Amino acid sequence: MENKSFEEMLTELEGLVNKLEAGEISLEEALETYKRGTLLAAECAKLLESAEKQIKMLVSDGDKLTETDFSGN
Repeated sequence: MENKSFEEMLTELEGLVNKLEAGEISLEEALETYKRGTLLAAECAKLLESAEKQIKMLVSDGDKLTETDFSGN
């Protein structure tokens, strides 16, 4: 997958969903659109999981927060 930001991928995914929901494309185009959408959805999920892991790395220590190193995939 090309280096797009999460927001760019999400915008593209929304466009693909709208295209599919409109129902005005051929079966072949719908299949390609669906494939692209599933790839984008998986990549977005992976980025969200990574962000969630980073957030969990913030550990509460009394009244202050400390950040620990994160070594995600």
